[in-house]
Amino acid sequence: MTASGLEIFDTTLQRTNHWLKLMMVELETDSRRVAFGALRGALHAVRDRIGPENAVHLGAQMPMLLRGAYYEGWRPAETPTSERRLTDFINHVGSELPRGCEATPGEAARACFAVLGLCLDRDEMMKLKHALPREAVVNLWPEELLH
Repeated sequence: MTASGLEIFDTTLQRTNHWLKLMMVELETDSRRVAFGALRGALHAVRDRIGPENAVHLGAQMPMLLRGAYYEGWRPAETPTSERRLTDFINHVGSELPRGCEATPGEAARACFAVLGLCLDRDEMMKLKHALPREAVVNLWPEELLH
């Protein structure tokens, strides 16, 4: 028998914990709260920037529990946002971070992209790469996924 009695809940909790552990490593923190806040904030900025169709495709790749946090507060009619510069994208990430988050917006974005690179297939990452501002990709993307 599973811990919750429903295998789908246990599976999503296990997968979500994996993503959070990867964020904790990337952010060099032992705080799950910081890892979750940074991941959620960066994912919201990505979601808002890549447009509804790409956002839905990205959301479908996430564990169910993270998918709920990803879609929380989304207004598809207001997307995609028009950030073209790195500073604009970083500011958007910052606006999505929880108050008092110990991760900077740049750290959150960089860690999020690293985790996505570890958890998503390469084709999905390439779609995401082409939907984001070039400056954000060049400066925040994991080196092994730039080419």
